[in-house]
Amino acid sequence: VSYIGQDCREIPEHLGRDCGHFAKRLDLSFNLLRSLEGLSAFRSLEELILDNNQLGDDLVLPGLPRLHTLTLNKNRITDLENLLDHLAEVTPALEYLSLLGNVACPNELVSLEKDEEDYKRYRCFVLYKLPNLKFLDAQKVTRQEREEALVRGAFMKVVKPKASSEDVASSPERHYTPLPSASRELTSHQGVLGKCRYVYYGKNSEGNRFIRDDQL
Repeated sequence: VSYIGQDCREIPEHLGRDCGHFAKRLDLSFNLLRSLEGLSAFRSLEELILDNNQLGDDLVLPGLPRLHTLTLNKNRITDLENLLDHLAEVTPALEYLSLLGNVACPNELVSLEKDEEDYKRYRCFVLYKLPNLKFLDAQKVTRQEREEALVRGAFMKVVKPKASSEDVASSPERHYTPLPSASRELTSHQGVLGKCRYVYYGKNSEGNRFIRDDQL
């Protein structure tokens, strides 16, 4: 069953009523879905395509015991651990998962600040949470990845501290400049004279040990 690009914000009731009892594959890509209410009518689903919607961290799936393929590419998911815990509970047969284009999936599609190491840590954590996956983000899960997830997966979660509003208010953003404060205005062309006083004592000069008094 395909219901693509209809700009719907929720799953139409008639779709579940007419197709829910026999549908094994459901494609709801390129809509405006924020909720999956109504999906409970599709209890026999094996494949669910939800790419290019507006699903966030409040995503709730009904129990789908036969679902083996789920794609959530290009949504608004940021909390990876919350999603994985939910999927482990409601989709026990899941083998194929794709989360590309979400903040929860750290790669260059989301941010240029992310690199290959960030993505490797992400894969390791996902496989630790969902050990039955065979494909993740269109890439086959390797035996090495699976073994590493068993050993290190629990430590791959990255937690970023959140700055409080007080911290932000008390420490406004400042840009470093090597220039004195008097010369920081771009429209000011006044020169700035710096004064520094140096005192030389001569005690560190290596040449002093070779100079005799009569040569002074």
